[in-house]
Amino acid sequence: MLLLGYDIGTSSIKATLVDAKTGNTMVAAQWPDQEAPIISKQTGWAEQDPESWWQSLLKATERLAAKANLADVAAIGISYQMHGLVCIGADGKPLRDSIIWCDGRAVPYGQKAFDTIGHERCLTHLLNSPGNFTAAKLAWVKENEPDLYAQIENIMLPGDYIAMRLSGGTRNTTASGLSEGILWDFAENKLSDDVMKHFGFAESLIPDIVPTFAIQSRVCADIAQLTGIPEGTPISYRGGDQPNNALSLNVMKPGEIAATGGTSGVVYGVADNVKHDAQSRVNAFVHVNGNTGILLCINGTGILNAWMKRTVAPEGIGYAEMNDLAASVPVGAEGLSVLPFGNGAERMLANENPGASVHGVNFNVHTKAHLLRAAQEGIAFSFAYGMEIMQEMGMTIGTIKAGHANLFLSPLFRQTLANVTGATIELYDTDGAAGAARGAGIGAGIYKDSDEAMATLQHMATIKPDGDAEATKAAYQCWASYLK
Repeated sequence: MLLLGYDIGTSSIKATLVDAKTGNTMVAAQWPDQEAPIISKQTGWAEQDPESWWQSLLKATERLAAKANLADVAAIGISYQMHGLVCIGADGKPLRDSIIWCDGRAVPYGQKAFDTIGHERCLTHLLNSPGNFTAAKLAWVKENEPDLYAQIENIMLPGDYIAMRLSGGTRNTTASGLSEGILWDFAENKLSDDVMKHFGFAESLIPDIVPTFAIQSRVCADIAQLTGIPEGTPISYRGGDQPNNALSLNVMKPGEIAATGGTSGVVYGVADNVKHDAQSRVNAFVHVNGNTGILLCINGTGILNAWMKRTVAPEGIGYAEMNDLAASVPVGAEGLSVLPFGNGAERMLANENPGASVHGVNFNVHTKAHLLRAAQEGIAFSFAYGMEIMQEMGMTIGTIKAGHANLFLSPLFRQTLANVTGATIELYDTDGAAGAARGAGIGAGIYKDSDEAMATLQHMATIKPDGDAEATKAAYQCWASYLK
């Protein structure tokens, strides 16, 4: 019995088959091999063609079929890039390219809604400012493309669209998905009347709401014939990429934290009750299990490490050698501090854009190795700074779980993070597509809960604070002083 997980990413579509009994990943594939394009018709805009996601999914599925028997697929789960807007007409086809998560055009619409509805009302009911999320994106379409807006029968998130295609037309969404679009009223536990009325959206635009873990729809005959997946296979789980990453790591209980360190850094924590940040420095969404998920995003993390590799590290060395060089100097890089905020405005800094900067340079002491260490420490310190905001909201941070990938491959980075936060870091061999596959098993009733679904996760390492914790915290205080 196989479970099929799809991860609808910005750069590619990943597909993974997991053996339901053993939990082992049997085969994985992705398409395209090179990063998928983002359409940017104007500065600050970012769009993708939903049909390109579908065609890439078919290609990735074809690669799976070359290595495994898809007739054994028992359930399908979908992870997807969050916050995107897909506008669907009566014929089920997209009316325009999707306005995706990193598109910035809707900021004024979200800000006006925040001011008009009222800051206190938004924060207590939506847990967020409407910001630049899906609802604000739709408001932009309504005002700037009125003829197209009039043709919209339903709006969807990227994962909703893929589920519709697999099922041959079934349209639905989830409370978790609506919350990431800032369309969910946490206080009322339903679609937000405030947001819908402010923007003048008809409720008919929203598809049926189904549970995150449930048989939401089934693979239709045409898709079965096209892909080799059995007709009637349940599509039984759907989650945005960050809540899904948390599921992939079995981060479901209050106090647990999931972290990723790719181009940007994300910390996703779970709370057992409704929480919001009065300054909107972090975002709150409905987690896949109904708890509240608190999401912190830091733009300038892995991208700083990559910049250091290109411009500072000795030519030709890889990340592993770069990590070794950084580790050759002491904690605190002998007074050198690097602020990693060079990739746009940082929400956790109240949307300020201080830029990246280097502080405390001593020409007689500091070398490339010091810069490399200070950069990795600065990234870890930015995670810690954001986690302090989450702690201000009442969250307890005891364990940080992460996939064994990207920045978490660096022993220096992960030890610095453990030392500065006081948390234990647990590393696992997993990814979004595998997590979606296991989620499908929960939704189809193959697993009774996430503990059973994730029982076979391969644990790679545990990192706890060590003897350098006090020196690391002192270096953090020096680093943080440059933010003031």
